[in-house]
Amino acid sequence: MSEPLRLPHLRSSLLQPIVCLTSVTHEQRETLATADAFRILTSIWQLSSEFDGWYVGDYLLMPDHVHLFARAGFEAKPLAQWIETWKSLSARRLKPLLGIETSFWQQDSFDRFLRSADNYSMEWDYVNMNPVRRGLCGRPEDWPWKGRLCDLKY
Repeated sequence: MSEPLRLPHLRSSLLQPIVCLTSVTHEQRETLATADAFRILTSIWQLSSEFDGWYVGDYLLMPDHVHLFARAGFEAKPLAQWIETWKSLSARRLKPLLGIETSFWQQDSFDRFLRSADNYSMEWDYVNMNPVRRGLCGRPEDWPWKGRLCDLKY
């Protein structure tokens, strides 16, 4: 009797969904719309793909919260573990600079999975208008605390 034909095990070619994530500072402390916070968070997120398997696309820092769009790679840490990692790393770097001795981030984050390129675009348009709605700048393009690290294509 011959061996049954075994097909090679292939990874799915489907991409992981994109998640829109919002994390808020402890007691909504206004500490994020600064050059230090921007530099520290951006440097952590740039390394997330290598160390945690998460790719960060568009992101925007408001004074008391951050919005970011991210996609997990195939070998990524679970979402909750990745969020805890970057929050912990950023808190350890930012708290001494700002003289903060209590918690830096609220424990929970808010996430929603995006279903399409249109959904991504609509969500980003809403996020991008946050500084304008809060009266922090006149036009979205004037807000300096945003960027894109990866192109998260659908």
